[in-house]
Amino acid sequence: MTAPAVGGTLGAVGAAHRQVLEAQESLRAAVDRARAEGRTWQEIGEVLGTTKQAAFQRFGRPVDPRTGAPMADGLLPDAADRALAALGDIVATRFERVRATFDDVMSQAIDTEQLASVWAMVVGTAGAFERFGDPVVHPAGDLSVVDVLMEFEAGQATAQVSFRGDGRVAGLYIRPC
Repeated sequence: MTAPAVGGTLGAVGAAHRQVLEAQESLRAAVDRARAEGRTWQEIGEVLGTTKQAAFQRFGRPVDPRTGAPMADGLLPDAADRALAALGDIVATRFERVRATFDDVMSQAIDTEQLASVWAMVVGTAGAFERFGDPVVHPAGDLSVVDVLMEFEAGQATAQVSFRGDGRVAGLYIRPC
């Protein structure tokens, strides 16, 4: 589907989005070249201002030692977007909307009031929500796990959203940093 040509501020949004996508592709290619030259994940992480683990989780291509198959092949393609949408609903206090994405186990384990209570505790500890960091997607068995740094006025938290292959939420954690 091709987006219609749009001018003004929406055109600027579209142009900026294309630049971000191109920059992400360039960054991926640069990391691949650095790894091919023998650079370590520690070195790459330092350049990116992150840990070696975060760099590997974002750019690595792990192979299942049992099968030799790339592990990222089983990742939910839109896991990062789904995680940001769920977390955005939490920030906006749309807890029923978040619960609608839960699998059966999560639905039975946590109700709307409990989800609201946890969010109130996070905000009470760290202050008003300000922004999300870049999501990092990695496999964990049959799940696609997304880690997202959340910045608040007085602190940070790490959110982790786990998805089943059908896109349902199998786990949701928000831990203060």
